[in-house]
Amino acid sequence: MNRHPYLRAYMAGTLVPTLMLLVILTGLILAHAAYRMPDALERALVFPMAVVPNLWGAWNLLYQLRPRLPIGVHGALLPMLLVPCGLLLAAHFRLDAIPIRLAVALTPLAMGVYYLVWKHVVSYLNRTVGLRS
Repeated sequence: MNRHPYLRAYMAGTLVPTLMLLVILTGLILAHAAYRMPDALERALVFPMAVVPNLWGAWNLLYQLRPRLPIGVHGALLPMLLVPCGLLLAAHFRLDAIPIRLAVALTPLAMGVYYLVWKHVVSYLNRTVGLRS
């Protein structure tokens, strides 16, 4: 299966965040029906829903191009890009639900979760589509 390895890498990378965003969006819709949610929160979610799965796919593609690190370590570096982008987005929409100090303090936890997801789930998906993991 040597045809279109970069497309397969991109698609394998986008699966996990796409499924998680569907779960998050369902929770948001249910919460919005039960409670009055800020409108800025809805506007702020549009950007991550478009960017995060694409970034995961591009990150997996980057791993396939230059696999210098183990895949778990490679995936654990992604929150170092996502957290600052999320903080900038929250500042732009004037959302103060998560203070900057808390986001910075939780970044190592996010890196640990990303390590496990990339090591076990994304590497499994890569092997499933015939790529190195």
